[in-house]
Amino acid sequence: MRTRKQKNMINKVLFYVALILILIALLFPFIMMLSVSLKSTAETIGFPPTIIPRSFTIQHYKDIFNVQIFPFVRYLKNSLYIALATSVLVVFLGILGGYALARLKFFGKSVISEVFFFVYMFSGILLIVPLYKLLASIGLRNTEEAVIICMIIQTLPTAIYMTRSFFETIPVELEEAGKVDGLSRWGVIFRIIVPLSISGLISVFVYAFMIAWNDVLFASIFIDSTENMTITIGLNSLFNTPDYIWGRMMAASLVTSLPIIIMYGISQSLIKSGRADGGVKG
Repeated sequence: MRTRKQKNMINKVLFYVALILILIALLFPFIMMLSVSLKSTAETIGFPPTIIPRSFTIQHYKDIFNVQIFPFVRYLKNSLYIALATSVLVVFLGILGGYALARLKFFGKSVISEVFFFVYMFSGILLIVPLYKLLASIGLRNTEEAVIICMIIQTLPTAIYMTRSFFETIPVELEEAGKVDGLSRWGVIFRIIVPLSISGLISVFVYAFMIAWNDVLFASIFIDSTENMTITIGLNSLFNTPDYIWGRMMAASLVTSLPIIIMYGISQSLIKSGRADGGVKG
């Protein structure tokens, strides 16, 4: 009979084997994307397929940054503008809304808290027509600002819910001490509450950034011109051009995913290292 120690060792080995298999399954699409982006076109469509390229090339990466082939940099800048503007505004509005629900007393507060996710009962498809008519009537058709407004509408309820949860964990006594020291309501929020909630606000920022960066629906409806296209719409349009090559598509897709990966890594390092833990000093 196996001893308890042997059973624990077998369970641990099985656990890590299963973990490695799951990790391989999850990473396999990205491995293939990287492989195709580094292959020549002939090898990409050749048979049998290869995972490790027989000959490496970075020509596809050069092509996506060639404005005569694909305006990748312009699309990237548009997406960055939309995602960053959305994230900053959502964090700011989330701070104000979350603090109001966590600390202030006003008529209808309980109702607002209960129906906060009412907007998510409706698909984005249902919101497009009224939003399009509203934004077009004020001259925001075919603008990046229209997409930013739509992204704020999509992400703000969750952002406020998250910030409210963070703010409710902060002792009220800290706010009272700040008021005794002469801080106004704004001072309490931005000099006490916000520093103590930086880790949570980073999570809100990353969440809003990811939603805005990956948006396809609203960008495809509100943006018509190639000058204002986002990277998601631009990549889709590449399929319909004579310059469509699998290697270019995979290279562009990998580069497009880098901002999300970098932002996620930075946010995790900030939170884990303790630099995100705010405090009141002095």
